[in-house]
Amino acid sequence: MTINTQYRTQETEIMDDFSLTGEELRSALDQIARINRLLGGNQLTLQATRQLLNQPIGTEPIVIADIGCGNGDMLRMLADYGAAHDLNFKLIGIDANAFTINYAESLSSRFSNIEYICIDIFSEEFKSLQYDIVLCTLTLHHFTNEQILSIMRIFNTNATIGTVINDLHRSALAYRLFELIGFVFRLNKMSREDGQVSILRGFKKNELEEFSKKLNLKNYTINWKWAFRYQLIIAKR
Repeated sequence: MTINTQYRTQETEIMDDFSLTGEELRSALDQIARINRLLGGNQLTLQATRQLLNQPIGTEPIVIADIGCGNGDMLRMLADYGAAHDLNFKLIGIDANAFTINYAESLSSRFSNIEYICIDIFSEEFKSLQYDIVLCTLTLHHFTNEQILSIMRIFNTNATIGTVINDLHRSALAYRLFELIGFVFRLNKMSREDGQVSILRGFKKNELEEFSKKLNLKNYTINWKWAFRYQLIIAKR
């Protein structure tokens, strides 16, 4: 079957249903976190965060919000990194699925500086949320182009230091490689099917550049990274 990656697919993912609960969802969250960790996705977000922090910072806590936090794996990694480097992090996980938030909380109980909030990012409550750095890893592709512009505008307005977006490069090769990953890691049905749709909802570099131009962003970089990721860093200062 030929894979057409010219345009972003409008197909939805199973995980887009925020009422989902149960063992299959829990397993999918863990599998996504594991693959992201093994393929360097966590390190990609950490490297970008370190880049934004490569400037004088005060003594107040550095507030980092993770949008679409999943099982909280990224925040736990950041908490460990912060503790190892004497960084005063306040970490906030955001997700619209209450089951996901509860699961992330259960896995993060030993971290006193991580909190989770079940919230719709299109709500007025989210628009008023303040943070220094906002992370968006494997989440932006879930939305339409129009929604993405709205989300990125909120990020850029509310973040005092900057934004880190880590998302998928839409390509036929990435799609085929993910099919292989699904077999090797014995992914469950939700992880396999959503992963394939995610790639087809991913981005080309020119699309990310177009978003940045429409938002009139001045200080940003877009880089291709392994494994078939784009890293978009938007600095506010």
